[in-house]
Amino acid sequence: VQLQASGGGLVQPGGSLRLSCAASGLTFGTVNMGWFRQAPGKERQFVAGIAWSGGSTYYADSVKGRFTISRDNAKNTVYLQMNSLKPEDTAVYFCAADPSPPQDYAGSYNMEYGYYYWGQGTLVTVSS
Repeated sequence: VQLQASGGGLVQPGGSLRLSCAASGLTFGTVNMGWFRQAPGKERQFVAGIAWSGGSTYYADSVKGRFTISRDNAKNTVYLQMNSLKPEDTAVYFCAADPSPPQDYAGSYNMEYGYYYWGQGTLVTVSS
C-alpha cells in the first residue's frame, strides 16, 4: 500500500492550497481516509476525515469552515482544500487510510489507531 501526498508549499496568510493524496495497493473505495498534521515540536493531530462513500465528513474544530475534504474514488485520490490559511496551520500534513466499517469510523475518525496506512507527509508553511 502506498499513499502519496502532494501539494504542500509556502503560502501567505489568508491564502489557499489544495493537498492531494493518491492511493495504490488497496481497494480505495472501501477505506475511510483522513488528514492529520504535525507542527514543529507538537504531537500529530487530526485535521479531517471522510468515510469511504464520501457521504460523511469530519473536521477538527480548528479547521471547520476553512478546510474541505473530498475524494474521487475513480482516481483513488483524497483531497484537502485549505482556505483562509493561518500561520498556525503550518505543519507537515499526512494522509492516512482507515479500513473500519463506516459505523465504527463515525466513532473513531480522529483516532490515529484506526488508520492502518500512512503517507509520507507534505509540508505546508503559512508565512508572510
